Amino acid sequence: MKKTLPILSLCLAACLPLNTRAYDVVSVDNGGRISGKVIFQGADPVPRQYIVAKDADTCGTGTRSIDFVRVNDGMLMDAVVYLYTIKSGKDFPAGIDNAELNQEKCAFKPFLGVMKDGGQLTVKNSDPVLHNIHTYEIIGRAKKTVFNISQPGDLKTLHKQVSLKRGTAMKVECDAHDFMHSFTFVAKNPYFAVVGEDGGFSIDNVPPGRYKIRAWHGTLGEKKGTVTVEAGGTTHVDFVFKAK
Repeated sequence: MKKTLPILSLCLAACLPLNTRAYDVVSVDNGGRISGKVIFQGADPVPRQYIVAKDADTCGTGTRSIDFVRVNDGMLMDAVVYLYTIKSGKDFPAGIDNAELNQEKCAFKPFLGVMKDGGQLTVKNSDPVLHNIHTYEIIGRAKKTVFNISQPGDLKTLHKQVSLKRGTAMKVECDAHDFMHSFTFVAKNPYFAVVGEDGGFSIDNVPPGRYKIRAWHGTLGEKKGTVTVEAGGTTHVDFVFKAK
């Protein structure tokens, strides 16, 4: 048994996905840049309509429209582009250790948030009604509960540490109001960018090398690619999502 345990431990460590291994902050000299666009092809999906059936004084009445796929002039918004395989490089941006998700008038704000893996998520309840925060780790087409907490109107803030094992993002829902939805991208390294209104992104100070790169969208999933970054240079890569 004494001989078997170290071998098993080594095997388990070696079998972990690359993006779950520790990331080291080091000095980056003459790093490169990755830029591009996230494009949407096909008919822009119609926003989903939900009936608002409770807590009318706070949530309103009628229907709530949720646009899960926002398209602007052929460009996809609410997407994140990130390097999947990088073990060391620049530091994380300031403030990413602590993210905030607010519930106001029975809506999550922001619709797309970003936080560091292992960091703290502060959930605020700005409403006088009960919400139930249910977060799911997105693993391909599957979802796995991260935490599920009831938050009455007098519990204004709660704090949860978030660390994902396999996924790179969470879906956030309210079990008390089925029309409340949002997403949180959970960064395991600092080489990511939320696309702009024009679908553009830029990732800078990247150590020279060849990397796996991905574009993630909460509803449409992921697109994969590879990119080679040269010292001091700029590499262009686009991603194309299509209507399902």
